Amino acid sequence: MTLSCDISFRKKAKQFSFEYLKCLMSVVEMESETYLLTKKLYSKLITSSHLLEDFLDFHGAKNNREWVFYRELTAAVRHLCLAGYSQKHIYNRIGFYEFEKEDDTFVLESRDTLLMIQGSLQLAAPVILQEAVKLGIEIPAMGYDPGYFPGIATGEQLEHNIDDQESRQSQQKNLTIIASDFLVLVDRFEQFAFYERYPSTQIRKIVPDKINEVEIRRFEMLLHNLQSSFDSYVIHGGFFHGNRKLKQLRSHFSIVFHILQVMGRLLHFYERHLHDVEYKDVYKSVSEALTELIDPDVLLDRAVNYCLFYAWQFLSSGKRLASDVLNENIDRDSIIVGIPQERGFHSRPSLLVAKIVQYYGGEVELLVGSDRFDASSVLDIQWAGGKIKKEEVEQVIFEGDTRALADIKILASVNYGEDHIGKGVPLPKELSYLR
Repeated sequence: MTLSCDISFRKKAKQFSFEYLKCLMSVVEMESETYLLTKKLYSKLITSSHLLEDFLDFHGAKNNREWVFYRELTAAVRHLCLAGYSQKHIYNRIGFYEFEKEDDTFVLESRDTLLMIQGSLQLAAPVILQEAVKLGIEIPAMGYDPGYFPGIATGEQLEHNIDDQESRQSQQKNLTIIASDFLVLVDRFEQFAFYERYPSTQIRKIVPDKINEVEIRRFEMLLHNLQSSFDSYVIHGGFFHGNRKLKQLRSHFSIVFHILQVMGRLLHFYERHLHDVEYKDVYKSVSEALTELIDPDVLLDRAVNYCLFYAWQFLSSGKRLASDVLNENIDRDSIIVGIPQERGFHSRPSLLVAKIVQYYGGEVELLVGSDRFDASSVLDIQWAGGKIKKEEVEQVIFEGDTRALADIKILASVNYGEDHIGKGVPLPKELSYLR
């Protein structure tokens, strides 16, 4: 099997560059500084630059002194446009997301981030066209007519005439899983939380050592899974109609998903193309040339002080909402179990019970007589332990989320994970997440 053809590399390079360069001509010919590139233009640049990059990589451009800069510029455009497409989606959809309070600063910063990405493309476009000329690639006479790249918005919405709600029972089950997973994700993401903007010197210290594309992409995928599950098993048609609380919940993980898409692309571009690592001289000179076009500090500021900052803001504001949705949809029950023998609810048993409740996220209360204690709180359980010891209680009631109750019952069956002298014992495999 042969993969070759009679057309020369340079002739094919011209063919694969044509639509890409024509789009860049459109960027260069933009007259208004306030005009925002449309999703259609970003999409056209993404596909044409991707095809060109694949073509160049197939022929070894990354390892060729003559072609490596053109190839790196093409990759830069692709990643900037991927970020721009997602950021334009956020900006277009801001009015449709439902949050408890509007954040005007977020709207302004979203536009600023879009303009940063667009400005980087405007700076890169003339350089790319010059590089193409140096390589003997014919430049299109002009860009596309502006009307070829319309925006997606119109002044009307189609009638909502499909009943897209799942059955109540099915919806409850799936919402319980989705809300629980969201709460777990928020807790894991808290490692990136910050409340005051980072200066550029600090950002350089934490990117990529602590904050990097790999970590952000992991959370992006988890959020994508949540959004897919919601749209597949809760409301098929999106969130224009129906339960407002569900629309708000989807808004929170949807907007963070798109913010992390932008952040992942910006970090990828920085880490792969701008970060100062031990390159050979030719690669280092290419990296330095890109740095002159696209300021790494400006790019990192948007990645961290806009993307990461607002990702955490929306995740943390969605936490209470997810808890409400979870507790409205969980199956509830009660169990009667014994207390930890010999030492009662001291630190270890209290911690294990609280961890079980926190793991599932639903409400569970510990009942001692007429008093109720929050079983997700180690301190509350220990307060209950004092009452249990004082009144010589031998059995207690746990009431709430059936998933947590099932595991508490397993924990109680092994004396809450300790022997008669308070030493820890192996936990059943069902409770492996507590180890």
